Amino acid sequence: MKKHSLKDWLIAVRPWSFPASAMPVIVTLAYLYWAYGVIDWKNGLLALFGIIIFHASGNAWSDYFDFERGVDRADTFGVKTLTSGQFMPLEIRNLALGLMVPAVVIGLWLVVRTGLPLLWVGVCGAICSLLYPWLKYRAFGDFVIFVAYAILPTLGVSYITVGRFLPDLLLIIVPVGLITVAILHANNTRDIETDVRAKISTLAMKLGKKTDVFLYIFEVIFPFLWIVVCAVLGYFPWWSLLTMLGLLPAIANARAMLRLPKEGICAISNLDEKTAKLQLLFSLLFTVTFLI
Repeated sequence: MKKHSLKDWLIAVRPWSFPASAMPVIVTLAYLYWAYGVIDWKNGLLALFGIIIFHASGNAWSDYFDFERGVDRADTFGVKTLTSGQFMPLEIRNLALGLMVPAVVIGLWLVVRTGLPLLWVGVCGAICSLLYPWLKYRAFGDFVIFVAYAILPTLGVSYITVGRFLPDLLLIIVPVGLITVAILHANNTRDIETDVRAKISTLAMKLGKKTDVFLYIFEVIFPFLWIVVCAVLGYFPWWSLLTMLGLLPAIANARAMLRLPKEGICAISNLDEKTAKLQLLFSLLFTVTFLI
């Protein structure tokens, strides 16, 4: 096996995608602080660290199965750690399992600190991660991502920081979760042709490109409308309208997707990465509004 630098290992876990898991936790912490005043920051920071490691493990796990299944080849987009021969499949599989260990340890430590109800959140998250390759090949990927990187982290952070699950967190799950799912949807829309070749099924394939375009636009634009409505109704502070500063990048991403029918996949070749950057910007702005 080849020797790899730290940079090689970092690239292998796709760190550009980490906003999808980190930002829901950060936004939730800020919202809970705004709404309830006193929260357990130590538990919150442990959860943030744990979910990033968990996400890195899930990325490597998914890449391993994508390569073994023939989904990822030399001519596909995305990280080419396996298709280029830079890493052996066994290395990526072991990386995924190795990263899962500290993620589980952090999760169990939080269970000890807070209570057994959190264990069910962790078990659901682990199931989502382990079964994700199998589920995404059967068009359930978008649903799993919404559950694993929007619903579960938000509910989990609520429990470990204020001691209970709060239904009003749906207000932040929707906007942050939709943009998270948009990252995957952009990826799957771009990869339709290669996914057909690999004989798997994704939601993007089932909907067709025209519907895919409108779904992506909904996923990146609706969160801004949601925040405006929530601010008007008094659920969010008026400062939350600062998130509108992220609307221009969202529109730019939407316009890129609109070019798909005429220009083909070249128009959205790196739209998944741009959507992850949008998630980072949107969520940071959203976080700031609860701390002002």
